[in-house]
Amino acid sequence: MTTQQYSVTPHTVGNILNWVQTGQIAIPEIQRPFVWSASDVRDLLDSLYRGYPIGYLITWQNPTVKLKDGSSASGKRILIDGQQRVTALMTAIQGIQVITKDYEKTKYRIAFNPQTETFEVASPAIQASKEWIHDISEFYQNSSNLYYITENYLKSNPNCDKSAVPESLMNLGAILNNQIGVIDLLSNLDIDTVTDIFIRVNNSGASLSQADFAMSKIASNETYDGNKLRKTIDYFCHLSKFPEFLTRLQAVDNEFVKTEYFPKIKWASSFTDDIYDPSYTDMLRVAFISEFGRGKLKDLVALLSGRNFETKEFQESIAESSYTGLKTGIERFVNENNFKTFVMILKSAGFTSSSLVSGNNATNMAYIIYLHGRKSKIKPVELDSIVRQWFVMSLLTQRYSGSTESEFDRDIRQINDQGLERYFETVIASELSSSFWGTTLPQELVTTSTNSPFWNVFVASQVKSKVEGFLSGHVTVESLVSIKGDLHHIYPKDYLRSKGVSKSHYNQISNLAVTESGINIAIKNKSPEKYFAEVVEGVAKSKPKYGDIKDETVLRDNLASHAIPDDMLEYEIDYSDFLEMRREKMALLIKSYFGGLASQS
Repeated sequence: MTTQQYSVTPHTVGNILNWVQTGQIAIPEIQRPFVWSASDVRDLLDSLYRGYPIGYLITWQNPTVKLKDGSSASGKRILIDGQQRVTALMTAIQGIQVITKDYEKTKYRIAFNPQTETFEVASPAIQASKEWIHDISEFYQNSSNLYYITENYLKSNPNCDKSAVPESLMNLGAILNNQIGVIDLLSNLDIDTVTDIFIRVNNSGASLSQADFAMSKIASNETYDGNKLRKTIDYFCHLSKFPEFLTRLQAVDNEFVKTEYFPKIKWASSFTDDIYDPSYTDMLRVAFISEFGRGKLKDLVALLSGRNFETKEFQESIAESSYTGLKTGIERFVNENNFKTFVMILKSAGFTSSSLVSGNNATNMAYIIYLHGRKSKIKPVELDSIVRQWFVMSLLTQRYSGSTESEFDRDIRQINDQGLERYFETVIASELSSSFWGTTLPQELVTTSTNSPFWNVFVASQVKSKVEGFLSGHVTVESLVSIKGDLHHIYPKDYLRSKGVSKSHYNQISNLAVTESGINIAIKNKSPEKYFAEVVEGVAKSKPKYGDIKDETVLRDNLASHAIPDDMLEYEIDYSDFLEMRREKMALLIKSYFGGLASQS
């Protein structure tokens, strides 16, 4: 029989808020953006008023750790589920300010109408009405004088029901006595179990992960600057997406601005390149893996809790060294030279636009490899080459599209065991064999998704080679990608529709080419046989109808750079045969491009 892993005890709302205020329970999220809307806060108060259940809160106390003198000490009790609900109660009842998603401090004012027993978000109209308690936090601050509050309300509303109003106000005050079930997880539970519980209980709500749990753990620590590290992660990620946030950050968190961490991330406000905009999960993962050589974030929670993986004991010295290591990893991640050089490496591979980078898993691992290589003192030229090739290889093989953490963990452990350079050569040889280029890749190109890594790599290869757009003599693919130029159907959609070709067939990426809008519009729905004949005629007369190419050699080079058979200039190829031929040519161009990544750009 399985032993119950928790205890359940009802506690009043007032007691829970008091525990948070006195630090008996830590709410890491209190210093992070509050994601609930004002109406969510209102609805929570309404549910409590009506005696409806609002769900359990779940707390966990860090396992007992051994201190340096051999004695034991329990860590802080952490609220691992229910943070948004408790924060909502704190802002509505206690009047504290919370941080919005735009990192502005605000107080959610909830009003109450004793006559209708309804809650509403405070507004100017409500503020002007005598029927409402304009801000219930002020009511709770003075609830000990309920008699005078009631008397004043009745005087201001002489026509109200004088028997119902006092009861409504008593019920409002009684919310503090409502009970909420608190689930206390056993303190001796291992990290894997607690993490599993954390993720399972949130499956029905917002999607939470091991990264969320790790971040909560970090934020609850003040002894080793965990709370400041948490802010560093959040603020850097926000600055990388919204550089203008710097001014607001300086205004709302002067305490953080005075720390050693602020100068290390301030530069991000002047860096507008969006090739790599990491989320806090991305940043935490890269910092942890690159510094600790482990790929699973549950291990980070264990280490920060002081777990000794060999003895299974919890030691304060391990917690201390783990926070030190995490600090180093975060500082190396946000280092201006590291970050900018890494982005430059991605751009040198042709990934000059964020539209060519779908998802951050491959990017994260590439940055991990870059940071590992820097620490291992691999020569910059060699490291740049390895990072470029690894990034593109992982896109082409979709290496991190499945069990991401397991793949990260396997790769970083092998890198540590074999050395980066040796493991890199082994992986490239096994993953990108001749059968991959000749068989696997052409088959992978059978897709309609222009967001697929195969299309993105093909376009990046054109960017790196400085290819001009389809039928264009002067406008590059890179320029067209940056301004979101058109994707031309080489065999136009309407033309293929008229022949009964299905959408999934005519929208194949092997039927697409990056081109100027004017060229795409001019061709319209003409058959390839017709518009290619017009292209040939225009070149011969030096009066191009589409684009600005006036030389036949340039024209044939342009088609070749887009993997289009130049036989199209003489006759129309059967559409199915064309797709097969073009996939083979696209694969060959990508193979040639990949080979060129080994040299410094």
